[in-house]
Amino acid sequence: MPRHRFLAPTLALVTALSGMAARAAEPLPHFKIDRNELSVSGLSSGAFMAAQLQVAYSATFKGAGIVAGGPYYCAAGNMAYAGICMGQVLLVYPNASLMSAAARQFETAGQIDKLSNLKKRRLYVFSGTKDTVVKQPAVNATVSFFKQVGVPASQLLYVNDIPAGHAVITPTHGNACDANAAPYISHCDVNGLGYDQSGALLAHIHGKLQPKATSLAGRMVTFNQRAFASSGTGMAEEAFLYVPPSCDAGQACKVHVAIHGCEQSAEKVGKNFIADTGYNEWAENNRMLVLYPQVNASTVPFNPKGCWDWFGYTGPTYAWKAGPQMSAIKAMVDALGKAR
Repeated sequence: MPRHRFLAPTLALVTALSGMAARAAEPLPHFKIDRNELSVSGLSSGAFMAAQLQVAYSATFKGAGIVAGGPYYCAAGNMAYAGICMGQVLLVYPNASLMSAAARQFETAGQIDKLSNLKKRRLYVFSGTKDTVVKQPAVNATVSFFKQVGVPASQLLYVNDIPAGHAVITPTHGNACDANAAPYISHCDVNGLGYDQSGALLAHIHGKLQPKATSLAGRMVTFNQRAFASSGTGMAEEAFLYVPPSCDAGQACKVHVAIHGCEQSAEKVGKNFIADTGYNEWAENNRMLVLYPQVNASTVPFNPKGCWDWFGYTGPTYAWKAGPQMSAIKAMVDALGKAR
């Protein structure tokens, strides 16, 4: 058989993947969305951002998945506290009571939504026992914070017994389970089965799901993020949206915002976070759009590792509804549901 017949499928795959970067960004498209089924999740700095979004916009998001992230407003706008918030300072850990008190002050001032909304929200929190970047004492404080601000224990799932490093966990993709290394995607087995973190958190938030797809028929849209976020926010020019065929066909769709961690944007790791973390496969059969906002490394604002702002590099409003990155993500979610 001619050699080119073996090469053709490989070349087609490479072309499809490289096309993600080659296509010019387009405006964010609009769909019919179910505003009762909006959720968010993230890893590391993306987990801190997911927690901020859930607290500040508690009237919007049904639930959040927080993978290796500390409590809301932990750094209090001071980068010097980052080590404490990540559990890196021995015997000095985040004080959830201080964070919950701050949240109540922000609520009173109208800077975030009513905390009483959290009584109806669902939280998935994860901390690997081998995580050396954001250690378990910090994530324990996240769980304590959400309980203090009203999330019922029955609606909060804390997974903290898997020997995972600092990563999004998948059944098959990525590094060994205990790795703490780029691209911060790892595979772990639990009771002989691959642990599917995206499926676990989506099911906890949204309820029983249809089985995940084994292949994708949807499309990945590269859209212009500048319509929502100036360069001064630290956010990238382009971001991504996975669109299943059901959403293109006009059905009412859920929306999940999946937020990468530090050094995990598409500029840094290519397609890994947006293609290998499993969100798209679950979205395919569950009428769900997946939004992948992006932050790149920058010098102005000073963000050398491409982290989301959970300590104040965009200014003092960073954890409020008015925060530059917070309001940009909320605006993207709102824009998805504009009339077609």
